[in-house]
Amino acid sequence: MTALDEFARSRAILEQLDSHGRVLVASLADQLGVSTVTIRKDLEALEQRSVLRRVRGGAVPAAVSDEGSFESRLRHRRAEKEAIADAVAPLVRDGDVIALDSSSTCHYLAQQLLDRRGLVVVTNSLPTATLLSERTDANVLLPGGVVRRSARSLVGLVGDVLAGRGRIDRGFLGGHGISVEHGLLDLANEEAQAKRYLADACAEVYGLVDSAKFGGFSIHPCVPIGRLTAVYTDDGVDPAQAAAITAAGVPVHAVAMERRP
Repeated sequence: MTALDEFARSRAILEQLDSHGRVLVASLADQLGVSTVTIRKDLEALEQRSVLRRVRGGAVPAAVSDEGSFESRLRHRRAEKEAIADAVAPLVRDGDVIALDSSSTCHYLAQQLLDRRGLVVVTNSLPTATLLSERTDANVLLPGGVVRRSARSLVGLVGDVLAGRGRIDRGFLGGHGISVEHGLLDLANEEAQAKRYLADACAEVYGLVDSAKFGGFSIHPCVPIGRLTAVYTDDGVDPAQAAAITAAGVPVHAVAMERRP
């Protein structure tokens, strides 16, 4: 078996955890072809990021008190998020100044922008900043603040950093929910505040939310519906809820999903 690097091992561990609800050190070492010492180090690193909780002989999922870890959100409804990102990517042209929040959908959008040249990207997402700084020539601005370990985002001082620095062409923001009454919403107040700061600095603001977010329960308003330029979702969206947002003056683009037989 070809040896896996730490990233690949972490992904395999999390997939096992999703499938079985628990992982065992000895079993993982055997499956991944590494020592139990290496697996324990991998589990320790994942626990430090609040992705899982170590127990005797293995690990179990971490208790979720907010929107969930970045890694778990990347895996959840991945096909829908990638389809949305693919549809939105043409809005970004070489040389644009854009904002990407810490949502998993915006990270998938960043993956679609690796061939763009001369971008200026403002983001509070550590994984997105790393991706773009390592694989593109983009100038990446990370506003200062406090690291939310589970979400792998920076929150707190976004508004102070952006004040007086000019307008951002387009902002792309995810959310834990969306409604006509409150616009984009998030479960974590700090993330909602960071999204508000990013939106305030943008000439155009696009909401990227998969269909499960329509009508889903959330708490903290981020961006009012009238501030959104458009919303991108997948074609599983409830037609009545999409129509209500469209009636409020915000176009809803439902991306067709490729259905498997």
